[in-house]
Amino acid sequence: MTQPSIFGGDAGKRGLEEGASFTPRFGPDGLIVCVVRAAEDGEILMVAYMNEEALRLTLETGQAHYWSRSRREIWRKGATSGQTQTVADIRVDCDQDALLLAIEAGGDGGACHTGRRSCFYRRLSQDRAGPRLTFVE
Repeated sequence: MTQPSIFGGDAGKRGLEEGASFTPRFGPDGLIVCVVRAAEDGEILMVAYMNEEALRLTLETGQAHYWSRSRREIWRKGATSGQTQTVADIRVDCDQDALLLAIEAGGDGGACHTGRRSCFYRRLSQDRAGPRLTFVE
């Protein structure tokens, strides 16, 4: 049995963009994109997705929960890695279909499953040979 939504219903364009009602717009797949940055310096750490339950759990606990598209299940960040994420701030974009989380990282301070602080550790460059990735660490 599905729990009723704790979020507002259809607020209309003006309500979405200018109103105070939190009415997240989940996509057809039931997910909303979530950009995650470090609270202390603003560095982008990762991009993840939340479904309604993951967002509800995040709001209830103050710990980041996400929807794993590959495993098709909710996971609390750090449950196995120790790289917990305590939510310091949540922002929503203009049409409420994307979230921006500022987090305080626990464990070793990393966010990436590779053990790095950020998932964005490679830069795309292009030359005559074509596109290639270089490490920025």
